[in-house]
Amino acid sequence: MNTNAFALRHIGPREDDQNLMLKTIGVDSLDQLIHETVPDDIRLKNGLNLDEPMTEHEYLLHIHDLSKLNKARKTYIGLGYHPNVMPAVIQRNILENPGWYTAYTPYQAEIAQGRLEALLNFQTMVIDLTGMEIANASLLDESTAAAEAMSLLFAVRERSQKKAGVNKFFVSKNILPQTLSLLQTRANPIGIELVIGDEDIFSFSNEFFGAILQYPGKDGQITDIKSFISKANDAEIKVAVAADILSLVKLEAPGKFGADVVVGTTQRFGIPMGYGGPHAAYFATKEAYKRDIPGRIIGVTKDANGNRALRMALQTREQHIKRDKATSNICTAQVLLAVMAGMYGVYHGPKGLKFIANNVHNATSTLANTLEKLGYSQSNTSFFDTLQIKTDSKKIKAIAKEKKINLFYPDKETVTISINETTAIRDINYLISVFAEAAQKETIEIKSIENANNIEKSVKRTSEFLTDVVFNTYHSETELMRYIKSLERKDLSLNHSMISLGSCTMKLNAAAEMLPLSWFKWGNIHPFAPLKQAKGYLTILKELEDQLTEITGFAATSLQPNSGAQGEFAGLMVIKAYHESRGDHHRNICLIPSSAHGTNPASAVMAGMKVVVTKSTVEGNIDVDDLREKAELYKDNLSCLMVTYPSTHGVYESAIKEVTQIIHDNGGQVYMDGANMNAQVGLTNPGNIGADVCHLNLHKTFAIPHGGGGPGVGPICVAKQLVPFLPGNPVVKTGGDKAITAISAAPFGSALACLISYGYIKMLGAEGLTQSTKIAILNANYIKQRLQGSFDTLYSGERGRAAHEMIVDCRAFKENGIEVTDIAKRLMDYGFHAPTVSFPVAGTLMIEPTESESKAEMDRFCDAMISIKKEINQSSKDDTNNVLKNAPHTLDMVTNDEWQFPYTRQEAAFPLDYVKDNKFWPSVRRVDDAYGDRNLICSCTPIEAYAEA
Repeated sequence: MNTNAFALRHIGPREDDQNLMLKTIGVDSLDQLIHETVPDDIRLKNGLNLDEPMTEHEYLLHIHDLSKLNKARKTYIGLGYHPNVMPAVIQRNILENPGWYTAYTPYQAEIAQGRLEALLNFQTMVIDLTGMEIANASLLDESTAAAEAMSLLFAVRERSQKKAGVNKFFVSKNILPQTLSLLQTRANPIGIELVIGDEDIFSFSNEFFGAILQYPGKDGQITDIKSFISKANDAEIKVAVAADILSLVKLEAPGKFGADVVVGTTQRFGIPMGYGGPHAAYFATKEAYKRDIPGRIIGVTKDANGNRALRMALQTREQHIKRDKATSNICTAQVLLAVMAGMYGVYHGPKGLKFIANNVHNATSTLANTLEKLGYSQSNTSFFDTLQIKTDSKKIKAIAKEKKINLFYPDKETVTISINETTAIRDINYLISVFAEAAQKETIEIKSIENANNIEKSVKRTSEFLTDVVFNTYHSETELMRYIKSLERKDLSLNHSMISLGSCTMKLNAAAEMLPLSWFKWGNIHPFAPLKQAKGYLTILKELEDQLTEITGFAATSLQPNSGAQGEFAGLMVIKAYHESRGDHHRNICLIPSSAHGTNPASAVMAGMKVVVTKSTVEGNIDVDDLREKAELYKDNLSCLMVTYPSTHGVYESAIKEVTQIIHDNGGQVYMDGANMNAQVGLTNPGNIGADVCHLNLHKTFAIPHGGGGPGVGPICVAKQLVPFLPGNPVVKTGGDKAITAISAAPFGSALACLISYGYIKMLGAEGLTQSTKIAILNANYIKQRLQGSFDTLYSGERGRAAHEMIVDCRAFKENGIEVTDIAKRLMDYGFHAPTVSFPVAGTLMIEPTESESKAEMDRFCDAMISIKKEINQSSKDDTNNVLKNAPHTLDMVTNDEWQFPYTRQEAAFPLDYVKDNKFWPSVRRVDDAYGDRNLICSCTPIEAYAEA
């Protein structure tokens, strides 16, 4: 046994266990199982062409050496990204803690109360600082949030505006460049006309439905948004404001002025720049728009005992409900980063945030005053942290480069300087010396930072914020550490037990892959820093692109999309651009099988396509005859097919090559949803199957942790004809020769998170990656076999095998009065998170063990499921006071003096012997979703309520 091999540590079942599992399944070898599972005609003839695998030790030395190629200069570029201080207590106890980063999206609220509370804190912080009524639990980045704001305002236009076809959206010329690019990407497909201009001379005509302002502007000037919003409201024009969250400590909340939506990023709140991400964006709006808000909202409700409980409210995944009627395809958030940013607010509290914001503003003002003494002209009349200096930028750039300082140079006559939390007196003096040298004058050394007020009175903050007790309690490290731990203990994560979620792939996130995320030279690189300062990043990102291109069998890769849903949208926009380059502007029909992910039709509509649904067979496969009929019917206008492989039903469809050929024969392109790519790696690939583009979920197949619902990365890999259209960026050149506009804010999306997937591939190598795929298939078929007789598998391949996941049918249990939700809740009592509930088929469980789980853990899970089946057999419609309907059982229930249930406490809490060894207690009883939706509360209780109590 080679104990240095990373594959040995990543793959769960030992060799002896694999042999026992194969025997249970009824095959002689792993190769036989794969032969019976994966169609022969799509199998790769050659192995993957990748480097030899590294050991963990070798990899960490390698990644450390590459980090030295990054030059972490003093950076004052701004443009939405700023150096800051991540409190060590948050770094150690959240970012580096598998109890937080391996958790799943909190759909099972009873075992996710810790994360839900942390996200409620985040929402409260956002609501307070923005002055809005409701906020979601984070979005992907500021530019995406701005685009979502535009889409929301378009969707909620006045009836008269919709009838008149009003479609113009005003964009301030002071918007961040990356945001403008993303607005351009999103606007055109859905029929919005962008008008870019100066808000000071905007006409407020009835041709406009909405507007967006940057607060402060990209150059640092603070606009009089109060006056603008007032005039816009009078003209029935709704206004979105993209606001710097730290500046809102000193600037009045846009909500107080009547803004309809406020968006931005919380990167300044202790999150590393990471060459562009991941960072948690925020999105706040009026309660009137609660049904249209994208993403997830955490709400307050009550449990079965009437106690306060938290859960995700309203349309937590609206695209799965509305599908092609959805206004957004947002399927993930940035939960881990939102938790960290929210905890930054908890740690510092209102007084601490004021201290930080005052220091930033005072340092900026001190610098401005000193530069004026040196003879420089500073253009901004009202500013928070950014100065706009009129001078010879070429001369300043040469000196700043020599002194290893990064400034921003928007044109030949302008230099902008953005001060940040880390800027000290010595840094201000160093900046002054640059300008003194350029002016050929003796530098002026400042001894102290002066108190200042360079913010116009009309926008200066007077309203209070963060008054809730949680933001005024945990200010010592001891207290915050204990608070974080108290929340962690309420959450079930992969460090407790297997999370067997189908379609979501909760595999091991190895420590060696995660460690570099905390390293200074990976965290402190600005996404718009000179390329020579990011050689380490560029080396890794290029190699990761090449690795993914090889694995998918395509010609090129873009890492820019920062979630799977954004990868879908990017792939479709690339296809759209390809057709338009050939003069085929009319090709707008997107065929989507009825079994597809809900994000598929939502993404297609966002890309300006018309969705045509194709049928599935009773076996759950694509109905090839119906597909052919519709492809031929729409051949003159066919744009593409969206298909998932293996299918959403967990089956390798043998007709897949025929399917892709039908689309090509009728002039379309094939988009393959890469959600199930972990069942392809090393065995087959999208290029071999006949696809033209696929997105990959790096948080599924390639080991980026879910983090409780994000970060996620969704790169797209494309065939040769689509390479020219890969997405670009307005600041750093990326993409193809005919690049579409931006898909995410940063040039390479969530670059910091990409280190994880790079390490995963680097340490597994071709053989380890292929073996991982095989073992994922082995594990799924082992569970399928073990559950046989208790649970029926809904779909399987032509030879009776599952792919890497399977769907078990629970609909028949309604005869016993048991719903699939009851099984999900009862699994908590056994120490397990439920598999995926009612997706893609209502009343079912979708199970995926991944390759990382051991035979022993899978046996515990199967024992729990079989035990639950026995409990189902003992249940009836007439008696709802049973162990399943009352699940989950809390510690408070089991230790209460009263016990009014017809089963024992042991049956409730310790149904199998193994549960006693490491019991996980749900912290609340079953939550009441309907009550929470009727009485929506998505922020902490005001401090007055505590005083009254």
